[in-house]
Order: sequence, then C-alpha cells, then structure tokens
Amino acid sequence: MQIALLVTLALATLALAFIVRSWRIGGPRAARVTLTGKTIVVTGTSLGSLGFETARVLALWGARVIVTTRGQTEAAADAIRSVLPSDARARIVAHPLDLSRSDSVAAFARWYGETIGESLDVLVNNAGIHLDLLSQWRSPRETEDGFEIQWRTNYLGTFHLTSLLLPFLRRAAAATGDARVVNVVSMLHRKGTNAGLFTGADPYDSWVAYGLSKLALVHATFALDRTHAPENIAFFCLHPGSVYTKVADKGLEGNAMLSLARKILSPFEAFFLKTPFEGAQTQIHCATAPSLASGRYYRECAVASASSEADDADVAARLVRETQAWVDAGASRTASA
Repeated sequence: MQIALLVTLALATLALAFIVRSWRIGGPRAARVTLTGKTIVVTGTSLGSLGFETARVLALWGARVIVTTRGQTEAAADAIRSVLPSDARARIVAHPLDLSRSDSVAAFARWYGETIGESLDVLVNNAGIHLDLLSQWRSPRETEDGFEIQWRTNYLGTFHLTSLLLPFLRRAAAATGDARVVNVVSMLHRKGTNAGLFTGADPYDSWVAYGLSKLALVHATFALDRTHAPENIAFFCLHPGSVYTKVADKGLEGNAMLSLARKILSPFEAFFLKTPFEGAQTQIHCATAPSLASGRYYRECAVASASSEADDADVAARLVRETQAWVDAGASRTASA
C-alpha cells in the first residue's frame, strides 16, 4: 500500500512538473497556416536545431522548403524527410551554404535562380554561430577575409544572402503582396553597442562580439523593412528563447571536461530549456502569421522591446549602407576575376 502510494505521488509530481514546465518554459504555439504553393528558404537546418524544426513544420504545412547546412546537407535533409509524412518529403530540397564565405553565398543564390525558380516567398535566416562560451579567447578568431568569425557569419553572411535573394523576394511580393525575411537574433544583442558596430569589441570579448553580430541584424531588420515594406517585403527579427540545441557543443569545443559534464547533465538541462520545436515557434509565427506588424522585434510570438541601441535609425542606415557597399564591392571583384 505504501509503495503504491509513493509511486502514485511520484507520478503525480512528474506530471505536475511537466505541466509547469510547459506553462513556464514551452511558450505559445504558432497558429497553423496553409502554405501550399509557397517557397521558403531556411538556413541552418542540422538535426536538433531550430532550423530543423522550422523546416519540418513549414513543409508539413505545405510549403516547398529549401534547407541549408555547411556540410552533410543531404543527410540533414534526409533527417527532416524521415520525420515527415510521405506526401511531404518531396517538398524538402537541400543545398549547402557556408555564410562565412562569399563564394558559397553567391553560389547558393546562383543555384537558387537556376534550379528553384524566379521567386521566393520567405527567407528564414536561422543559421548562426556562438563560439568561445567560456570567454577564453584573448583576440578574435578571423575568417579568411579578415573578419571576426561571429560577425562574419551571423551578420555579414546573412546580410549578403538576403541582398542576393532580394530579387526573388521582390517577384513573390509583386505576385502575392506578401514576401518576408525573418532574422533569428538573440536577447544577447543587448551586449552590443552602436559604437562597437563600427569598431568591433575592444577589448575583445567573444560574448560582446556575438552580441554585436545580433545587434547588427536587429538594426538591419528595422532599416531594410523601412526601405522594402512599400514593396510588400516585410522584415522581422526575433529571440527564440533559451533553447536546448547543439550550439553550445560548438561553443565548448576544446574543453573536454566541460563537454563531458554537459553530456552527463543534458537531461536536466533539456528539462529546463525549450526544445527546438518550442524555440522555433516564434520564427514560424513571423514567417507565416497573416497581417503581422513588420519591422519589429518578436519574442514568444509577440512584439517585444529590443535594446534601446536599436532605436537609432541613423546608425541603422549607416550600417546598412556600409554593409551593402561591402556586398557590392565583393560582387565587383567576383565579376572582374
């Protein structure tokens, strides 16, 4: 009798814990929208990621979804197909993309135009990196073209891709009156300052560098929406919440002890963080919800307040102008090569 009572109490406690977790951590769900006939690009769709769940849901709702990863792209696409109904699997199309390399971004845009078609309904800029979680770097790790790696990947690469896909978005907007760009940022954009956008983190701090890359994306979202909203191309940015993904695995590389500890404690970490499916809800909402206010920062499927640094439209305009000049200069170099 006592054992049965203890078991009942234990099961009730577990049930209550899961209910509380769902209420306090899981957050709202994006409302289902029929996406038949829509074409959507989702970057960064490896297994266990926000992008994986975003692509899965959008394909389930009827969209043709182009998915990207830096490597093993077909394997990632097959993993998504494996959890879709048979009639939805063909809607997943894959192509590699490395946002830290201009040639890879240009190749993706060229492939898209040659293979997928002339229009694009939604671009979900989900891919990104967060490195050096232990703040051990004393100087920036730079890409081949000389940029801090998080700035290069999270901001410059994303901006470059968006710029090259704008003609496809413009055609979709002209035909349907609704094309969208959804930028996945982070509440850690608050670690960045407007001054740092043009000077970099000084002294170097990898967390500040990450914050700068996300603050830049917030600024770009607001500035590009002001420019392109009259063309019916809407821009959104969002914080997905604290999510249990593999991003931290990359960020802890080089510290075997902490990596092992994280693996051991992963069930507890996973319980207190959002799942990738839960974390993906706000970007799915921004990509699909009708009549959504654009040029805003979202959290938990609702408009939220971004850092006050993001209120400076002059800084945003300067940043976008200088970044577009960098994109255009790269295109000129490629054409003359």
